[in-house]
Amino acid sequence: MPRKAHTESLADSHAAPGGAAAVDRALTLLCAFQQGDTALSLAELASRTQLYKSTALRLLASLEHARLIQKLEDGRYGLGSEVARLNAIYAASFSLDRVVLPVMRALVAATRESAAYHVAQGDARLCLYRVDSPHPIRDHIKAGDVLPLDRGTGGRVLMAFGPRRTTGLSAKDKNLHARIREQGYFSAMGDRLAGVAGISAPVFKADGSLAAALTLTMPTERYDERHVQKVLEAARKLSGQV
Repeated sequence: MPRKAHTESLADSHAAPGGAAAVDRALTLLCAFQQGDTALSLAELASRTQLYKSTALRLLASLEHARLIQKLEDGRYGLGSEVARLNAIYAASFSLDRVVLPVMRALVAATRESAAYHVAQGDARLCLYRVDSPHPIRDHIKAGDVLPLDRGTGGRVLMAFGPRRTTGLSAKDKNLHARIREQGYFSAMGDRLAGVAGISAPVFKADGSLAAALTLTMPTERYDERHVQKVLEAARKLSGQV
C-alpha cells in the first residue's frame, strides 16, 4: 500500500467539492508556475504543490501528453503550447462586463445600495460600470461619467493602490494613502459630494497590479459599516479575473 502523506497536498487541502482528486492535483502543477518562471524542476514542482515526486511525475506525463506541459532538454518542465492556444481563445472571447456586472448586481442585491466600477484615466477616473440602488433616493452617477481622482472613495483607492504619486501630494494625502493601503479599503462621508457616503476597495489583475476600484455609494444617513465586508468580498471575487 502507498504510504500516507505526512502533509496534505495543496490539491487535497483545497479539493473541489464533487470533483476528481487526480484532476485537482494535476491543476495544482499547472498553477505552480508563477510570474517570472520559465521552467521548474520536478523538485520545485513537488515542493510547491506538496505532492510526492512519484505522483507529480505521473501527472506531468498526462499533462505533457495534452501539451499543457513540456519537458525541456535539461529535465525541467515548462508550460506547453496548448496553454497559449487556450489563452488566445480566452482573450478573444473575454468580455469584462460579463465578469464585473454579475458581481456588482449581487453586491447591490445584498446591500440595496449603488455600486460602481472605476478605472483611472489620466488625472481623473472613469465610471466604467454602474448598477443603481433600488431606493429612489441615491446619487446619480452613471457609466461614462468622469470624476475626480483626488476626491471620493473610488478616486482615493485608485491613487493609493495605483502607481505611487508623490509630486504635488501633501503629507496629509500621503498618510491617507498609506492608511488606505494598510486597511485595504476606504470609506468616507461627503468626501466628493455632501450627503453621499462611499466604500471602495481595490480590484487587482492576475499579475497583482491595480485594475479598478469597486465602490458602493449611499446617502450618509443610510451608511452601514457592515457593508464594508461585502464590498471587500466582491472586490476579492473580481480580483484576478479582470
